[in-house]
Amino acid sequence: MKKLLLLASLFISIQTFSQPTKKTPDPADLVNPLMGTDSKYDLSNGNTYPAIALPWGMNTWTAQTGKMGDGWQYTYAANKINGFKQTHQPSPWMNDYGQFAIMPVTGHLKVSQNGRASWFSHKAETVKPYYYSVYLADHDITTEITPTDRTAQFRLTFPKSDSSYIIVDAFDRGSWVKVIPGENKIIGYSTKFARGPLKNFKDYFVIYADKPISIAQTYSDSTLTDSLSLHAKHALAVIGFKTAKGEQVHLRVASSFISIEQAELNLKREQGNDSFNITAQKAKEVWNKTLNHVVVEGGTIDQQRTFYSCLYRMVFFPNKLYEFDANNKMVHYSPYTGTAMPGYMFGGTGFWDTFRGLYPFLNLVFPGIVKEMQEGLVNDYKEGGWLPEWSSPGYSDVMIGNNSASVVAEAYLKGGRGYDIETLYQALIHGANNEGPRGTGRKGVEYYNKLGYVPYDVKIDENAARTLEYAYDDFAIYQLGKALHKPASEIEIYKKRSMNYRNLFDPSTGLMRGKNKDGSFETPFNPFKWGDAFTEGNSWHYSWGVFHDMQGLINLMGGKTQFVAKLDSVFTLPPIFDDSYYGEVIHEIREMQIVNMGQYAHGNQPIQHMLYLYDYAGQPWKTQYHVRDVMNKLYFAAPDGYCGDEDNGQTSAWYVFSALGFYSVCPASDQYALGAPLFKKITVNLENGKKVIINAPDNSDSNFYVKSMSVNGKPYDLNWLSHKMLLQGAVINFGMSSTPNKIRGSKNADSPYSLSNEK
Repeated sequence: MKKLLLLASLFISIQTFSQPTKKTPDPADLVNPLMGTDSKYDLSNGNTYPAIALPWGMNTWTAQTGKMGDGWQYTYAANKINGFKQTHQPSPWMNDYGQFAIMPVTGHLKVSQNGRASWFSHKAETVKPYYYSVYLADHDITTEITPTDRTAQFRLTFPKSDSSYIIVDAFDRGSWVKVIPGENKIIGYSTKFARGPLKNFKDYFVIYADKPISIAQTYSDSTLTDSLSLHAKHALAVIGFKTAKGEQVHLRVASSFISIEQAELNLKREQGNDSFNITAQKAKEVWNKTLNHVVVEGGTIDQQRTFYSCLYRMVFFPNKLYEFDANNKMVHYSPYTGTAMPGYMFGGTGFWDTFRGLYPFLNLVFPGIVKEMQEGLVNDYKEGGWLPEWSSPGYSDVMIGNNSASVVAEAYLKGGRGYDIETLYQALIHGANNEGPRGTGRKGVEYYNKLGYVPYDVKIDENAARTLEYAYDDFAIYQLGKALHKPASEIEIYKKRSMNYRNLFDPSTGLMRGKNKDGSFETPFNPFKWGDAFTEGNSWHYSWGVFHDMQGLINLMGGKTQFVAKLDSVFTLPPIFDDSYYGEVIHEIREMQIVNMGQYAHGNQPIQHMLYLYDYAGQPWKTQYHVRDVMNKLYFAAPDGYCGDEDNGQTSAWYVFSALGFYSVCPASDQYALGAPLFKKITVNLENGKKVIINAPDNSDSNFYVKSMSVNGKPYDLNWLSHKMLLQGAVINFGMSSTPNKIRGSKNADSPYSLSNEK
C-alpha cells in the first residue's frame, strides 16, 4: 500500500511538474537584440548590432566580428569574434567613437585582431538587452557581459591553462594604456572617432581584474614593448595568469569622456560592490520597468517579440553623454569646446530620421527624458553656436533638413516645460535663416528665403527634398512661436514659408519636381530617379512630404479622388528605378525593389508616413489594410527582421506606434493619424500616472479593419487622436472586422490637421 501511495504521489508530482505554465515572459526576455543584424553594405535588414546597455545609457557593449574601424562591427553571418567592444555607434554609416575592446584568449599569445579571433556559434550565444554570453571555441572561454549606464562587468570562464590572457585594445588613432599590476588594473584612453572634428577628444577607461596579474605587457600594434605605460598610434595592454578549469575571472570596467578619475567615480558610483549577478538583475529590472510602459496582450508570441524588440531598439536614442563629478554635479565633455562643461548633453541621433516617429513617441511615453534632451540641446547651442542636425557627437554633415525645429517645437507643444525654451526658440530662428558648419542651419537658405525654394541648377544637391523639409520646419517654428505668444510680425513669415512646398508641385505629373532658378522645372524629369533633387528616394517618395498641410496637397492634386488614386499608384507601379545619380544600386533602392510592394520604400524614412494619408482623404480603411500588411511582411524579431536601415529607433518607432493604432504624421501638431491596433489589448502607462487603454478584443489576422470605435465610452468617427486627450488618460475601444467600414471616418470633418484648414 505504501508503495502504491508513493507511486501515486510521484505520478502526481510529475504531472504537476509537466503542466505548462501560463506565466507571461518579462518584456526584457521577449526582446531579440539580434533583430536586424543580418546586414551588409549592399543590403540592410536593419544594420543593427546586439546592443548590451541600459536605456539611453552612455555606453553600449557588443561582440565585435568586424575589423577595427568597420561600421559593420557585428554581423550575424560572421563566424569569428575578435573582441568585445565598448561602442557609441548609432549606425554603420555614422561609424563609431568612444571605443575600445577587451578579448580573453588562451594558448600562444597573438594580440592582432585576426590572431586573437575565435570561432563562435549562435547556438552557444545568449543575447538579452541586459546580458550577453558567448563561447569562444578557439580559446575554450565563455565570456559574459552585463551593463550599467557608464560601466560594465565581465565574467570570463577559463579552461585549465598556464597561458590565459586578457587583451585590451585601445585602437589605432592615437591611444594610451598603462598596466598597474599591484592594483590588478589597466587604465588608458582611445582617441578614435569617425565624425568630427572633435576637440581634445579622449575616451578614458579603467579596468579592474579580481585575479592577481602574473604577466603584464604593452604592445604598439603587434610589437611588444618594454614599458607598462605606452603612448602609441595603436596601443594595447595584456595581462596574464594561470587558470584552473572552470575558473572565473571578473572584470569591472568603466569609462569617461572627461578623465581617468571620472571613470573611477563612474565605476564606484554605479557598481559599488555589486556582484555580476546583482548587476545583471538590476539591469534587467531597469529594462522591464522601461518596456512595461507599454503592455501588450493578445496577438502571437512572434508579434509580441517583434513589438518589444522594436521598443528596445528605440530607447537607446539619443544616448546620454553626461556624467556626475566628485561633487555629484552633472558635467559633460563638450565636443565644441573640448572641455568639461556643466549640465546635460546627448548624442547618437539624426533628426532627419527621428523627428518623424521616435521623438513623438518619447514625448508621449517618456517626456521626462525628453526634458533632459531639450536641456542638452540648449547646451549644444550655447557651446557650439548651432543646434545639431546629426550628433554623434557634435555636428555631422550627413543628412539634410533643419529638423531640429521639429524636435524642439514638438516637445514644447506637447507639454514639455522646465527648460530654457527661449534660448531654443532663438536657436531655431538662427538656424532657419543661416547656413552653419557641418550640416547645421540651412544649406541654400538665401535661395529658399528669396525664391521660396532651393533651386535645382545652383549646385546644391537634394534641393527639392531640402525645400520640402524646410517648409515643414518653418511650420514647426510658426507653431512654437504661437505657443510662446511671439508677435505676428515675427512669426507670420514662417507660416508663409511653410507653404513653399507648393512651389515644387508640377501639375503636369501631379508630383514634386526640382525647379530651376529661373522658375522652370528641371528637364528631363524622371520620377523614378533616386537622389539628385531628392534624398535617398525619388519623387514618388518625397511628393508626400507635406506633413503639416495634407489638405493643401490634396487640393494641388485635384481633390481627394485624385489624391487617393495617386496613393494607390505607389503600390501598383512596378519597382523600377534610375540609379544614375549614385552610379550604383544603393541598398535603399534594392530594399524597395525586392519586397514586391511597387514603389513603396518602407526601408527608408521619407515615405513611412504615407500609409496614413488615406485618413486625410476619407478612406481610412486603406490605411488599416496597408499598415497591417507592412507590419506582417516587413518586421520580424529575427536577424533579417527589418526591411532597411533601422536608423536610430525611427523604423522601430513606426512599428510600435502602428501597433498602438496611430502614428505621428505631423509631429508639430497635437494629433496622431489613426490606423488600427495590432493587439487585443494595449496599456500605455504614462509618466503622469494616467493610462491609455486600447481594447480590440476581436482583433486577429483577418480582423484588421476598424468597424467601430469609441473613446471614453463615446462613439468616435474621427481619423485622429489628440495628444492632449491621451495625456489625460483614455479608454479606446475598437470594434474590429474582416471587411472595411467605408462609412466611418469618411467625412471631411473626420480628417486630421492640415494648415490649410486653419480658420
